[in-house]
Amino acid sequence: MDKRAPGERIKEIVERCKLMVVKVGSAVLTHEDGSIDIRIITRLVDQLSAIHDSGKKIILVSSGAVAVGCSYLHFSSKGEEMPLWKKQAAAAVGQSRLMHLYDEAFEKYDKITAQILLTKDDLRNRHRFLNARNTFFALLEEGAIPVVNENDTVVVEELKFGDNDFLATLILNLVEADLFINLTSAEGVFTSNPTQHPEAKKLDIIEDISRLNIESMCEGKTTVGSGGMYSKLLAAKRAAQLGIPTLIVSGKTPFVLEKVFAGEHHGTWILPSSHTISRRKFWFAYNLEPRGEVVVDQGAKNALLFQGKSLLAAGIVEIKGDFKAHSLLKIMGEDGTTIGVGISNFSSDELRKIKGKKSFEIPSILQHSDIPQEVIHRDNMLIEAIL
Repeated sequence: MDKRAPGERIKEIVERCKLMVVKVGSAVLTHEDGSIDIRIITRLVDQLSAIHDSGKKIILVSSGAVAVGCSYLHFSSKGEEMPLWKKQAAAAVGQSRLMHLYDEAFEKYDKITAQILLTKDDLRNRHRFLNARNTFFALLEEGAIPVVNENDTVVVEELKFGDNDFLATLILNLVEADLFINLTSAEGVFTSNPTQHPEAKKLDIIEDISRLNIESMCEGKTTVGSGGMYSKLLAAKRAAQLGIPTLIVSGKTPFVLEKVFAGEHHGTWILPSSHTISRRKFWFAYNLEPRGEVVVDQGAKNALLFQGKSLLAAGIVEIKGDFKAHSLLKIMGEDGTTIGVGISNFSSDELRKIKGKKSFEIPSILQHSDIPQEVIHRDNMLIEAIL
């Protein structure tokens, strides 16, 4: 356990950072009426270029394409949920214009930018995941600054990341970054929603985010983006699992990144977990889509949560969904709580035949001798996955 004062740890994080992912949300990049704020983009690029000049590599995950497109097409980006076709039309108009603004701003500092548009399928397919990884590394090696966004123009609902906070955490794992900075419209993380509770206090440091009751702290979303503080804390929690620290800070504060890298304290730091998970587990838990569920009894739940055991057929009481072997499954308790996720060695049809059975009974039931004893091996399981 790291016994140093949090301030010392933060100073070391900033100094040792070599590759950072910076995410900026729509609420930061736009005016109150939803139109793009050119000054914010200019200031952001000023700061990122100065940090880049210091030798640090940067990936920028930027929202804002839909907001820019809505402004040009005179769509309202507020109020009721926008239909998918309308959002995609806005993205088609807005993405190129947003990227043009970044290109022009970075070019003043002789920086090369590269646009990368992704869908969830690009990262859950292992071959395409590795291709994307190689592309990022090639760009970073040449000194380019990748600007990443979800490919809103063509993505269908089942391939959406949901929000760019989630996308940014997947990029953290993809490129093995060592710092995540999430620029938001808030000054940082507060003890409760400050718009509804004026007495709420800002948290300077969160040392163990796993103990934080995120649901009770976050009440509502920002008006322009799709995330809100709840989404940002979930992203920070996932980053902490990888051992990556997060800074949630206001992107509206002039030159806030320069101030942070000069040693000033702004926003809220979320320190990494003392018990990290492998990048492989992170990949299958958050890139793959669960195809079904297994419900386990209390004994199996305790064995998974507290004893580090694999899941055996004897502890399964119910199977939900139809899936093939080697699919990702949610592992649920009988009380409806999510225990984790894992890759099943069996199909749904096979599991329905062997649920509740002892391991030595399974070969005769399935009429096959060369089968694994575990339904989900511990190495293919992530307990307390943040879904």
